[in-house]
Amino acid sequence: MTLATMKRGALLAAGIASLLASPALAEVTVLGWPGGPEEVALRAAADTYNAKSDVAEKDKVELLFFNRDGFWDKLQADLAAGSKAFDLNLLATYSIGRYAPFMEPVELSGEAKAVYGDSVLSTMQYEGKQYGVPTDLSLHFMYFRKDLIDTLMKDDAAKAKYAEISEKYLGKKLEPKAPDEWSWDDYAATALYFTQAVNPDSPTRYGTVLQLKNLLFNIMIWQSVPRAYGANWMDDSGKITVNSDAYRKGLEIYKLLYDNGATPRDSLSYEFAEANAAFASGQVAAMLQWNAAAGDLTSKEKSPAVAEVTDTVAPPAGPEGRFTHIHGLGFGLNKNAENKEGAAQFLKWLSSKEAALIYAKNNGAPALTPEVVAEVAEARPDLVKLGEFAGKYGYVMNGGTSAKALSVYELQAKEFTGYWSGQQSIDDALANTEKGMAELLK
Repeated sequence: MTLATMKRGALLAAGIASLLASPALAEVTVLGWPGGPEEVALRAAADTYNAKSDVAEKDKVELLFFNRDGFWDKLQADLAAGSKAFDLNLLATYSIGRYAPFMEPVELSGEAKAVYGDSVLSTMQYEGKQYGVPTDLSLHFMYFRKDLIDTLMKDDAAKAKYAEISEKYLGKKLEPKAPDEWSWDDYAATALYFTQAVNPDSPTRYGTVLQLKNLLFNIMIWQSVPRAYGANWMDDSGKITVNSDAYRKGLEIYKLLYDNGATPRDSLSYEFAEANAAFASGQVAAMLQWNAAAGDLTSKEKSPAVAEVTDTVAPPAGPEGRFTHIHGLGFGLNKNAENKEGAAQFLKWLSSKEAALIYAKNNGAPALTPEVVAEVAEARPDLVKLGEFAGKYGYVMNGGTSAKALSVYELQAKEFTGYWSGQQSIDDALANTEKGMAELLK
């Protein structure tokens, strides 16, 4: 490297550092997540806001982006150091507790509840206070092959085989149902029926695909199973409640499916991409997966084998109801913001119906109430189910926005994967998780 090149690099680094240290281009600086639909939607929202005649020059918005790699750790370090480089910053449900000491609660627009609903607003709350505007939401769909289910429902011999399999593996005779009526036992029975290791006549090799890699996001997918049986991280008094029949049932359902070949044997290394690839191959009948997969799995170009026969419903039900884990990305207020008044003004607008619709029309994924999403339903049909499922079935575990939430998910991933892989008993997995969570959440 030449001396001249080194000097140019040094000048560039100094320029970036100067920008971060003192945002001179605008009075309200918003730190976002670069790349992907979130950036596209945020830029569209900021452009619209800045063009408004009633927004003063000193309150116009300038966007700033960190690299995604290490984003959350860098954000925590900057907030803890009292950085004034940004007035507003990105938040995630599972990390709000980490950042709350360095941020201020926010006031949303009077339209916010009608636009998003209580369940979605709760994804940006911590200890009863609102810390952000929920701009993007993630939850889970049950993806299924409607062609396979339709054929099963019309075939008396297939129904008899289904009942035989459900009695053998679940201890009770079940009849095939439409996926929107499934309990978790119905899902398990269907997965077993469409597994060639269980039913040699199955048109697919696997009935489902489970994401069993030791990864915190995989636990977010799985935990809607025990939640449907009444599970929670802790009760209102703060007592850890994972060592329960509800958690045991959820763990055992996955273990049953894995041990009997209903999911690929190498599922212990699977996460989002591997599960999508398995389903897209045409060799899987149903799977629980993030809503973000819908676009790819229903695309004729990306998933030609299944695109036209794939449909989605909310996750199955249990005795306590039907649930889907939800978490959101949003924006909150830096305690050290230099222009708190202007930042608060932008946040109020960002939580309005006008802003939500702009965000939705520009590739964002806001979970909107039925009345609001109807206005973009033709252009964004995926958002219809997103908003509906979030409002009806969305939940955040008690403690799910705490400072140690990510550590709890990591602990559960380690212990529960140990059980599914046969490395420890279910009793040890639950006991170890209970003990670890007591330390993390005390």
